[in-house]
Amino acid sequence: MPEKSLSDIPREVRPLFTKANDALSRDNFDYAIELLMQVVARAPEVVEVRKALRRAQQGKATAKGGGFFKKVFSSASATPLLAKAQLTLSHNPTEAMLLAEQVLNADAHNGPAHKILVQAAAALDLPQTALLSLEILWEHNPKDKAITMQLADFLTRTGQVKVAEKLLVDLRAAHPTDADVHQALKNCSAKRTLREGGYQAAETEGSSYRQMLRNEAEAQSLEQEQRTHKSEDVNERLIREYEQRLQTEGGNPRLLRSLAELYTQRGEFDRALERYEQLQTGAAGNDAALDQAIAQVKLKQLDARRKQLDPLAPEFAGEVQRLEQEKLEFQLRECQRRVEKYPTDLNFRFELGTLYFQAGRISEAQKEFQKAQNNPHRRIAAMNHLAQCFARRKIYDLAASTLEDAIKEKPGFDDEKKELLYQLGCIYESMGQKEAAIEQFKQIFKVDAAYRDVEARVDAYYAGQ
Repeated sequence: MPEKSLSDIPREVRPLFTKANDALSRDNFDYAIELLMQVVARAPEVVEVRKALRRAQQGKATAKGGGFFKKVFSSASATPLLAKAQLTLSHNPTEAMLLAEQVLNADAHNGPAHKILVQAAAALDLPQTALLSLEILWEHNPKDKAITMQLADFLTRTGQVKVAEKLLVDLRAAHPTDADVHQALKNCSAKRTLREGGYQAAETEGSSYRQMLRNEAEAQSLEQEQRTHKSEDVNERLIREYEQRLQTEGGNPRLLRSLAELYTQRGEFDRALERYEQLQTGAAGNDAALDQAIAQVKLKQLDARRKQLDPLAPEFAGEVQRLEQEKLEFQLRECQRRVEKYPTDLNFRFELGTLYFQAGRISEAQKEFQKAQNNPHRRIAAMNHLAQCFARRKIYDLAASTLEDAIKEKPGFDDEKKELLYQLGCIYESMGQKEAAIEQFKQIFKVDAAYRDVEARVDAYYAGQ
């Protein structure tokens, strides 16, 4: 999706963007974030909205006096969000971006969240959006070779070639013998020369402004095409090289893994699985990461089948529903197998509970969340899900007590705390305890009136007094 201007914001959310800017001008960062998250969900390709959200996140962090980068971010709310974003990245980068933004709302300089945003933005062809996060990552560690080269690449894509070239010149001074850095600088310098040459030609030859723009658009189109072909050519060359080496090096695990990843990138999923299964056969002991990699390839196969469907065909909706059900059943089987293989891994328990819950298998989900709550990084999220399982079974007293315990253990007042209070309010309503319910909604309303429908609930309560 190409990046768009402010005029492309959907009409129905433009008032929210205006309110968010007003909130920003008054340093009401929490309210601005709440509004901008709604806008960015509807218009992820409008980079100005993302910039405003980033200003609100940075303003909130500064106001609270937070540190710049946390080496280890162990927040109970961030860990599951980052894990979910990483899992979602390959098949739904737009959702992965929203999940990463939720982490940044609480920790504006979270490194893993910014890296997910860069990967998702690259997958969606949103170079300016990627730059917003790359600049923050680079400011934290300007000597990091990989981040600097990636930043230079995206600067070049967005026309900031001279800035990219300066970064690479400094990087070459730090890595004088690095062939990758030398090649990147060489490519960047060549692009700058071509760009400057084109504009000089336009001036000297009297080319029209429209012609100059047309030439620039054609140059960008060719550059994109060359980049795609180059990536494909490199993959093909590496596959040939690794396959030849495999003939003499036998079951070299590094070669097998690299080949599987390359075949996956090319969409040759059967060949990728063949190499992964070879790797699995020769593996000594259990390898949870390998099991997950194989499952991810199979999920990509299902996603590829969905993309091949004709949206105009009369059976499209039914086929999509069938494939989604097949995907959920596959995820369940794979996760069940991993839980059986690694019974002490509580992350897998949480994942399995979530899948059971999605499938409507509430009793089984409950048992997995009861085990998963022993994981300190998943405890609060597991307790929240466990309470929802009790509620689905109409065991409201246990649902309420579980949420009350979770709220006691939850410090601060972030989105996860709001969700716990909101769910508890809903449970109290189901129990007929209207006064207790409204107390939960009022706690949220006091700090965030825009959260879900708490404003309407509080207004309705007082209107009935």
